[in-house]
Amino acid sequence: MEHIGFGALSYDFAHLLGGVMLLLSFALLSQRRIAATIDTYALQALTLSIAACWQGYVQNEPSLYLTGAIAFAAKAVIIPLMLRRIVRRLHLSATMEPALGIFASMALGVALVALSIMVVLPTTIQAQALTREDLALALSVVLLGLLMMITRRTAFTQVIGFMSLENGLILAAVGVAGMPLVVELSVAVLVLVGVVVFRIFLRRMNVQFHSLDTAHFDRVGSTHR
Repeated sequence: MEHIGFGALSYDFAHLLGGVMLLLSFALLSQRRIAATIDTYALQALTLSIAACWQGYVQNEPSLYLTGAIAFAAKAVIIPLMLRRIVRRLHLSATMEPALGIFASMALGVALVALSIMVVLPTTIQAQALTREDLALALSVVLLGLLMMITRRTAFTQVIGFMSLENGLILAAVGVAGMPLVVELSVAVLVLVGVVVFRIFLRRMNVQFHSLDTAHFDRVGSTHR
């Protein structure tokens, strides 16, 4: 009975963490203020670090504790600090206008979550229930991050969408028992490199156009036709 009780606890808490990450993905879609967007991303990264440590405990896999520690240090602390520094240095506006309305973005988000469930659950029948449902939640986070990249006008918020997408990839990796640590670390290194590259790109874009609105690219493209 004690073993069954612990199994139910591990199942429920893992789902709770995945569900919180999914809710924070929707919160990112609904934000209009840059500071709130950064704070929401930091909360999502913190939830990811807790999820990784919890999976390390459930799976008896010490390497996942390292994954959780890296996610906390890099994604919940360092990257948000870097993003706030970029906001100050580039004197970005406190608010942002999405290319697609909030209601339409949320409706599309719900549809993507439904699509994730329809794709993952039937194709992972042989896997454990916890793994199947964690993968469905992780894919939902990935798709919502991609949706944020598509529906935001400024390159800065598109960067945050990219990093939220990457949070979903790590959630999927830690939820699958036996996933090599090198996979998780390589994804973490990839996002850190991506942040550095995006920082250079944002600075150059701000110098060139005095704005981070990606609509400038359309105008530049039309003048060269």
